[in-house]
Parts: sequence; structure tokens; C-alpha cells
Amino acid sequence: MTGQDAELAGIQRILAGDQYMTVYKALQPEAEKAAELAVSLTKGDKPKGDTTVNTAGGAAIQSFLLTPVAVTVDNIESTVVKDNFYGSDSVSKICTPDYKAACDKYGIK
Repeated sequence: MTGQDAELAGIQRILAGDQYMTVYKALQPEAEKAAELAVSLTKGDKPKGDTTVNTAGGAAIQSFLLTPVAVTVDNIESTVVKDNFYGSDSVSKICTPDYKAACDKYGIK
């Protein structure tokens, strides 16, 4: 089983062995690109995306596609924890008493 958006319960299911991975889209690159586009638009520019995505209805939409990351037990620490995805207390939110042993096992501190 897999998941999307690196939700907290999904990370905990990964630690428990009930879920293999979740898709993580880091907030900082998304926010930076959105801010860059917002500034460009307020200046009256017409920014072009890095690529064009065709919708099911046939529209060609200029897009910026950022690279998602598959989070497994092997990289929870270097992704969602490192990025403070759940706030500066990400570890305490992930490693509740029910998941403390798994956090210790996988070196999440």
C-alpha cells in the first residue's frame, strides 16, 4: 500500500510496516515557485512553464512540474523530518508512544 502527500498518519503507518511509502512534495520548492510566478504576474509578465501539460479536454497548460520523492522508512529522517514538514516538532508528532520503538529502530530523532 502507498499513499500521497506524506500525511502524518501515513508516515506512522510506514514506520509500523502497514504502508510501504508515501509521495512527498516538499513545501519550500512549491512555495518558492508560486511566489516567483506571483511576482511575475503582478509585474504584468506572462510567464511560461518548463513544460506543457495537455488536459483531458484538450487544453495545453503551461506548467512547472516539481519532482516528488517517495518516502519510505529509509528516508523519513532526511525528508519530512529534515524539512520540518509537521513543524519544528516533527519528530515528536511522528514518534508518539505507539511509534517510539519504530522511530528508534529507524534512527528517527
